[in-house]
Amino acid sequence: MSAITDRARDFWDRISARERNLVVLLAIATPLVLAFLLGSAIHDGLDSMEHRNDRTRKALLAVETMHAKGETKPTTDDALAAMTTDPLSLPTYITNAAQQAKFDFKSSISPPRSQSKAGFVTSSASLSVDRLDIEQLKDFLGALETNSKVVAITKLDIDRDFRDKEKLRAEIEVSTYSREAKSGSDSGSAGSGTKGSN
Repeated sequence: MSAITDRARDFWDRISARERNLVVLLAIATPLVLAFLLGSAIHDGLDSMEHRNDRTRKALLAVETMHAKGETKPTTDDALAAMTTDPLSLPTYITNAAQQAKFDFKSSISPPRSQSKAGFVTSSASLSVDRLDIEQLKDFLGALETNSKVVAITKLDIDRDFRDKEKLRAEIEVSTYSREAKSGSDSGSAGSGTKGSN
C-alpha cells in the first residue's frame, strides 16, 4: 500500500500545476458522469416497466369489466330460455372464439367436466393461451362471453408471457349451462330445443 502511495506522490510532484487541475477535474467528473449514466439507465428501465404495467392494467380492467358483466348471464331470463338439455360443444365454441379474435389456437382443451345441481348441468373446460397481445386477448375473452347466453368465463388468471414481456398469457376456465334431462322425457322435444341453444 505504501508503494502505491509513494508512486502516486511522485506522480503528483512530477506533473505541472495545470496537469494537477486536470487530474482533480477528472477525479470529480468521472463519478458524476457514471452516476448520470446509471441514473439514465435506471430511469429508462423504469419507464419501460411502467409502460408495460400500464398496458397490463388496462387489459386486466377490460377483462374484469367483461367478466363482471358475464357473471350474471346464466341467471337471466334470456339465458334460461336459451338452455336446453343438450350442452354446447365447448371445444368448438372456444376454437370459433379464437378465430374471431384472429389468432391460431394451438393449445389443448381439457375434456369438459359436468356437474348437476338443482335441475341444471354445468359443463366446464380449461385451456391456456399465450403470446397474445392485449387486443387479441380482449377480443378472445369478449367472444367467449358474448357469443352465447349460456356460456361464461368462470375462472381467469392473466400474466405476462415469460418469453415476451409485451405479450400476455392466460389460464381460462369456460363453462356452459344446460338443463338436466329428466328421465322418461321426450327426446324429440329435447332435440327441437337444442336448435335454439346458440
